[in-house]
Amino acid sequence: MTPIIMLVVVLGIPIVYVSATYNALITIRNHIRDAWANIDTELKRRYDLIPNLVAVTKEYAKHERELLESIIAQRNLCKANDGSPTKQAASEQELISELNHLIALSEAYPDLKADQAFLKLQKELIHTEDRLQSARRFYNGNVRDYRNKSQAFPSNLVAGMFNFPADAVEFFQIDSLERAPVSVELAES
Repeated sequence: MTPIIMLVVVLGIPIVYVSATYNALITIRNHIRDAWANIDTELKRRYDLIPNLVAVTKEYAKHERELLESIIAQRNLCKANDGSPTKQAASEQELISELNHLIALSEAYPDLKADQAFLKLQKELIHTEDRLQSARRFYNGNVRDYRNKSQAFPSNLVAGMFNFPADAVEFFQIDSLERAPVSVELAES
């Protein structure tokens, strides 16, 4: 091999590696942004369903006003939150807990439980929660891939050179997505 070809190979391989790693980091970062947008879409869908679900419930459970107002207040707080995934998760966890109480409330009101509008909204909310959970898994998978790429050797060297810190993105974790039984105490009329 001639010295020029060897020089091209010796210099070319690291340049190709750095370029490929940089592009991979950019791609993963864009996947994370896209995944967060999907979560945001599902959260907005949930926020749009909640007032309708509360309105239908109000007709049957008039003396449960405090719970219904609390759900709307928490929904408004979540909707206004445009912070980090960790901050968003904290307010979402509270909303999910309140929604679980609302769904459990339907068990105490047979007429509400049989209401077609309530059942349709409840079903839609459950589908939205499922899509949200799927979007959350997709987002967290991209965060994991980004962190792995920016922390593993030798790609961590490229990540450091081009300012791709591993902790620049956060996981979106909501512990209470598991649907545990919720106890409901009825207020006396």
